[in-house]
Amino acid sequence: MGLNRTTSGAQRSQYSPAELRATALAQLPNGVVLADDQLAALRAIAVSGRAVDVLVGPAGAGKTTAMNALRHAWEAAHHTGSVVGLAPSAAAAQVLAEDLGIPTENLAKWWQNHLDHGETFHAGQLVIVDEASLAGTLALDRITAVAASAGAKVLLVGDYAQLHSVDAGGAFSMLVRSRADAPELVDVHRFTHEWEKTASLGLRQGDPDSIDHYIAHARVSGGDTESMTDAAYTAWRADSRAGRATVLISDSNEAVALLNARARTELILEGRVDAVREVALHDGNRAAVGDTVITRRNDRQLRSSRTWVRNGDRWTVTGVRQNGSVDVRRHGHRWGSALRLPADYVKHHLELGYAVTSYRAQGITTDTAHIVVTASMTRENLYVAMTRGRDANTAHVAVDRPDVAHAGPRAGDDKDATARSVLCSVLQHVGAEQSSHETIVAQQDTWGSVAQLAAEYETIAAAAQHDRWAALVRVIGLSPDQAEMAIGSSAFGVLTAELRRAEAHHLDVKVVLARAVAARWFEDAEDVAAVLRSRIATAAARGVRAGRVRRTPRLIVGLIPEAIGPMTLEMRQALDERSDLIEARARAVLEEALLAGEIWTRELGAAPPPRSGETAWRQHACTVAAYRDRYAIVGASALGPPPQTVTHQRDTARGRAALNSANRLAAGRGAFATERPGVIKGLPPMRI
Repeated sequence: MGLNRTTSGAQRSQYSPAELRATALAQLPNGVVLADDQLAALRAIAVSGRAVDVLVGPAGAGKTTAMNALRHAWEAAHHTGSVVGLAPSAAAAQVLAEDLGIPTENLAKWWQNHLDHGETFHAGQLVIVDEASLAGTLALDRITAVAASAGAKVLLVGDYAQLHSVDAGGAFSMLVRSRADAPELVDVHRFTHEWEKTASLGLRQGDPDSIDHYIAHARVSGGDTESMTDAAYTAWRADSRAGRATVLISDSNEAVALLNARARTELILEGRVDAVREVALHDGNRAAVGDTVITRRNDRQLRSSRTWVRNGDRWTVTGVRQNGSVDVRRHGHRWGSALRLPADYVKHHLELGYAVTSYRAQGITTDTAHIVVTASMTRENLYVAMTRGRDANTAHVAVDRPDVAHAGPRAGDDKDATARSVLCSVLQHVGAEQSSHETIVAQQDTWGSVAQLAAEYETIAAAAQHDRWAALVRVIGLSPDQAEMAIGSSAFGVLTAELRRAEAHHLDVKVVLARAVAARWFEDAEDVAAVLRSRIATAAARGVRAGRVRRTPRLIVGLIPEAIGPMTLEMRQALDERSDLIEARARAVLEEALLAGEIWTRELGAAPPPRSGETAWRQHACTVAAYRDRYAIVGASALGPPPQTVTHQRDTARGRAALNSANRLAAGRGAFATERPGVIKGLPPMRI
């Protein structure tokens, strides 16, 4: 793929940065002022010399305003008409044409015209591809190849965190992530409330802390699917009746159809829809005069004086004919933009347009948005849905997962789920398709993560020491039957992990195990191994808290207990290799975060100078980095959301201790004020 193309200096903008700024500002409508990040992005694009540039921006960051300014500046430098637009869909292309006042086309149609009629680009042209994250990789590669050969420049505009192409995609995201200098807008302008700007950016990055902002401002409610669907609909209806521009969003096509049917029924009862003559639509609903409908297929033969039918366009029904055809007018227009949809089109490609999916919602801006959120939603869909409204975006979260074939929740569902936990789960559910290259890199990163390496270490350690622990269990006071029952239990692996943890903390495991056996009888125990594990964990934690062991625990990156004791040479070598890889990974994660200036690293404090505790500071910092990598923590908080399991709780305590120790070192108050770190082998002093 040749998307990383460059051009010669002769094809660059004729403007210096200062001239570009003056020209862009002079061409904007009165009262519109470009922000600093917009000007910086335009300057970078105009003088980069690349045949393919990108412009990235979160929802509401003013990408359209920036494109409009660039269009005027580019035409002043070249000539009128030197900027053309493309988009993945006809509807998006129409929006781009209206926003920028330039000729536009959808990618598929332009390529067909290129093949059939020789349509092409020209030297000095700027080709703006809007909603580029929704474009397929092949389509983008074709367009950029034609542009580069003609001496034109392509600008891909979009947001990698929003919805992606249904075809093979990921090219836009790959380009953005592979370029350290990719122009990106960072200031969000859409939202009325300042807090929502910050919260929306948190959703974009998958930061669970952002959910708390929405909860604090009463933008989240939770309940069963039926009640949340009803709540979203009721709130949407109230906004609609109050004259506010509003949108009702669900990611389930079935739910959208049901919400549409409900909205239409109420409109009929209110007399706002005349149901005397109706037509059947392809989704099972019906339409009559007064209904809002959406066309689902491009058809250039269906034209009015101002427009033609595009997939995703919203219309108001103004007439229903006996033959099944329908007269429509573009939604929100009182005059003009009227046409007739044939009966066959109505039957197969028309549906009600009161509720929509996230894909239909991307690109629109309203006053408010009401979203039905389910556990199956992806981060991208949630982010798009929760950034449509200027004044308010509200999530109505279904905490159950109703079975479509049976009433009530399904077996195995989380009975303790809350609106917050469901939203946190959604943020972890990334649905964006990656390019082939990014997929390979992501897989390599996953297999090299602390989470994966720690799991491998635990598995090898259990196998390497199985016979040792089994022999110990047989001689510490259990009856032969009880001992064999414990060794054969599915909880025996958990028990041996607990023994390994106790040994790593320098406890005498034989004494600890014998005391656990002597504590009480086991006549009523269903699982001897599970009971022993619980007793050992309690006793070991009590001993550590009491400070009976003052030696540094033998923990890999301050988290993972080392496997100590006799084993085969092959097993020892395998464990040492995993240990070295875990330590190297932790150092790499920390260094990458420090270089990128990730927000969570601020909680560590600044590293002290050499000879004043820098090495110890880095050991603690590596523990925090390893913790984040093991539990896939994202966002600004160093340790992320509260732990959910016993092992996670222990690691959180270690991560918290390491974080506190790093802060004390940074403040010059001593290396081991909280807890001494686990030994990290081969960690040389390093400067930040």
